[in-house]
Amino acid sequence: MSDKVIRIAATGFGVGFSRHAPGTLGTLVGVPVYLIFSSFPWFMYLLSILAVSFLAVYVAQEAEKLFGEKDAAQIVIDEIAGFQFTMFLVTPTVVHIAAGFVLFRVFDIVKPFPIRLCERRLRGGYGVVGDDVVAGIYSNIALLVLITCAGI
Repeated sequence: MSDKVIRIAATGFGVGFSRHAPGTLGTLVGVPVYLIFSSFPWFMYLLSILAVSFLAVYVAQEAEKLFGEKDAAQIVIDEIAGFQFTMFLVTPTVVHIAAGFVLFRVFDIVKPFPIRLCERRLRGGYGVVGDDVVAGIYSNIALLVLITCAGI
């Protein structure tokens, strides 16, 4: 991939260059991606988010070289990928998307075990994306529990 394509993909079409909350804006870019994937059968959705995640690993690793910084703030493709895990098997309603968004941001920021460990121990693009994937999985579990138990 060219440097230009890497830069566009890594920054979520430029939102990663925002001075304020680039990760939050990156997660917002993940919403329309989810809306597209949510129309797929669950197995195709799963394959799609796995493909996006592996692409994100490659893009994040190349973007680290471009930006000259480990897990540079401009790189938001990891949030886009992580949010897809948050929304796996979740019906696309405004309430579900909002709850998933908040849960994902909380888990991504707080980084309970083993999320922070993934971020620190995994190298290159795997470290950039891995913590967000785990945050997405945690968020998905919490969201499905809320939907089931609280009826949101």
